[in-house]
Amino acid sequence: MKTFFSMLAAILFNAVMGAAFASVAGFSPMTGALGMNAVAAVMGDTLPAGVFRAGVLKEIWTGEVVKTLRGFMEGTWLDGIPDSSSLVNNDVIHLVEVGVDPDVLINNTTYPIALQSLDDADIAISLDKFQTKVTPITDDELYAISYDKIARVKESHSNAINDAKFAKAAHALCANSNTAKTPVLTATGEADAVTGRLKLTVKDVVAMKRALDNLKVPTDNRRLVLCPDHVNDLLEADQNFKEQYNINRAEGKVGRLYGFDIYEFGNTPLYTTAGVKKEVGSTAETGEFQCSFAFYTKRVFKATGSTKMYWSAAENDPEYQRNKVNFRHHFICIPKKADAGVVMMSGYEAVG
Repeated sequence: MKTFFSMLAAILFNAVMGAAFASVAGFSPMTGALGMNAVAAVMGDTLPAGVFRAGVLKEIWTGEVVKTLRGFMEGTWLDGIPDSSSLVNNDVIHLVEVGVDPDVLINNTTYPIALQSLDDADIAISLDKFQTKVTPITDDELYAISYDKIARVKESHSNAINDAKFAKAAHALCANSNTAKTPVLTATGEADAVTGRLKLTVKDVVAMKRALDNLKVPTDNRRLVLCPDHVNDLLEADQNFKEQYNINRAEGKVGRLYGFDIYEFGNTPLYTTAGVKKEVGSTAETGEFQCSFAFYTKRVFKATGSTKMYWSAAENDPEYQRNKVNFRHHFICIPKKADAGVVMMSGYEAVG
């Protein structure tokens, strides 16, 4: 009887896994369920117990996480940024391969044309590594409600990786401090009565546009990412912005105003009162607030590397009889050159 129930559980497990895998791959779930059991029947005697199941499980879960992470990008401020994933090798990308532009000669009459070496731009960059903490999954959970558990674990780990990716990308696209080529401006509106934060005004947004104009940044493909505080400031002050926000907010993009495609993002970097960018994940001190930032999409790039699932089977944990799972994902988004972006931080006036 015990053997019968074990076989029944294995058949059900393979059917669920096969159906899930087939759905991911675009095939009929019934075909996947039957095919998985057929393969298991053929290979069952040649593999150690649990190996085939764990391998199938890892393949499905990894594929689902990759698909979900790809979907998270759609309609966001990272969507449409040039993708250089095809140039990634072993989770490393070379900056020169991404596209460093040479100088342009106009109406040249001098030959031979001078050589311009771009070797100094050939910098090997390792993609950022995002790792989730380990989730325990008991055997009871795995075999009783395996597909539901896959969906829940995939969702939670994908969400965590996605949040970290966006926060790191925003941090990388913001200048460390104010320089001639990396302007960090300060909002000039009235001070908030509670926090002392100087509010963003329409004139401040125009100042961001002017800063990019002064850097000779092309007027197309300019993207402005506003933090929630600055979005609320403009909602209070600008009727045109309010109308665009109410129409387009559900799509992720606020609208197009002031020469920018405008987006909202809730985890932009913090700046100190002295105008210095803080580390990712830092806590705000008194007078420190999130920034907004703008950039020219064609002078930044993103790249996705490998995604890997790590798995520890329950038979290796006799005390708790639980499986353990986490994921590692590689991704990067950075400027090609730091000369086509601008940051707007909030100023501060002490309250009281």
